[in-house]
Order: sequence, then structure tokens, then C-alpha cells
Amino acid sequence: MKVSVVVPVYNEVDTILKIVDAIQSSPAWDKMVREIIVVDDCSTDGTRDKLLNIENLDSVKVLYHEKNCGKGAALRTGFDHCTGNIVLIQDADLEYDPNEYPSLLDPILNDKADVVYGSRFLGSGPHRVLFFWHYVGNKWLTTLSNMFTNLNLTDIETCYKVFRKEVIDSLTIKENRFGVEPEITSKVARGKWRIYEVGISYYGRDYSEGKKIGWKDAVRAFYVILKYGILRPK
Repeated sequence: MKVSVVVPVYNEVDTILKIVDAIQSSPAWDKMVREIIVVDDCSTDGTRDKLLNIENLDSVKVLYHEKNCGKGAALRTGFDHCTGNIVLIQDADLEYDPNEYPSLLDPILNDKADVVYGSRFLGSGPHRVLFFWHYVGNKWLTTLSNMFTNLNLTDIETCYKVFRKEVIDSLTIKENRFGVEPEITSKVARGKWRIYEVGISYYGRDYSEGKKIGWKDAVRAFYVILKYGILRPK
């Protein structure tokens, strides 16, 4: 099995090289993870200069957007260039730990799952204590999504989502920004794929440290859940 890791990045000059190094230092590197696809979504903070240091490395592809389009658009670009049997999404910050790849990949490698979500609300790993209203909003959006998908997920907004390549190939992703999270969940549920959750650690950031998602993204996620739950566009 070959695993492709897709890393959408926008203005992460302080962390992008660290996360690539963390992926290459993870227990799954070489054994399973053999491709890193970094998609820079038109960063303006010097991230692109940092990427010049890795774009010629073996097993690393660096792709560039000429204008900022959002996480969903970056994921579309990354998915189109994956060559692995399994695709894993990794954010470019340091909130999620690549050392946990083996537990995320295990249900797929053992032919139990087609899709795995890494849940921040399961398991006993360390979790940074941060924003109460982010927690409430995430749980509310997850519950609303579950009502339409008939799933019992605990964390639809998690970065860590892992797919067999045929699942990715079956999805037509239209959302350009953070609405991609509920869109993917809705379309995966519609496809009747086997979905598992695995508890993960979470080393969250606050806004002074570069966190980007905000209340407008929550409003968009609410709209996307209703759109794909009621109208069910392809």
C-alpha cells in the first residue's frame, strides 16, 4: 500500500517545513507513507520561499495556486495529483501529530474501513484547552450533519480524514473553503462507504498563533450541511 499525504497550506511560514519534517519522521514514513503533496494556496507571508527548500526532495510534490481559493480548492488540486492507494489529509500547522498515522491507517489496512476520521473528542491523548464556543459550535455542526447523514460521527470538522483512493475518485468536491468538511462527510455518507473514527491528540492554536477558522466558516458549514443534506447536489 502507498499512502499519499495532502497538505493544503496558506500563510504557515513558521510551521510548513516542520510539518513536512514531522511527516517524514513519523513511524509510517517509508513503510506506508511515500508521497507528500503540498498545495500552497497563494501564501503571502514567505511560505513560498520556504517551499523552495523542499520542492526538489524525493517523494515531495509542491503545487502552487496563483490566487487564494481556500482549503477545499487546495484539496481538489492535491487529490488530482495523488498516486497512492490511500489518501490522508494533513493540515500545515502543528495541531495534529503525524506520529498517529499508524492508528489512522490501521482500519483501512486491515480492510475494516474505507474512510477513517481522526476524532478530537475520542481517546485519551493530550488535548490543549482552548475555546468553549468553538467546541459548542463543532458539536452542534456535527450533530446537525449526523441528522442528515444518519451517521454517528463525533467530529466532522477534524483535519484528519483518510480515504481509500477509490473513495476520493468518487467524490466531486465543489466547496472552495472550509465548507469542504461537511461536504465531504455528506458525500461519503451517501456513497455507503465503511467509516471508522479513531481518537487522536490535538495541539490546538489560538488566533495569536495563526488559527484562521472563525464564525463565518461556521455559518458557511451550516449552509453546506443543509445544502447537501436537503438538495443533495452531486
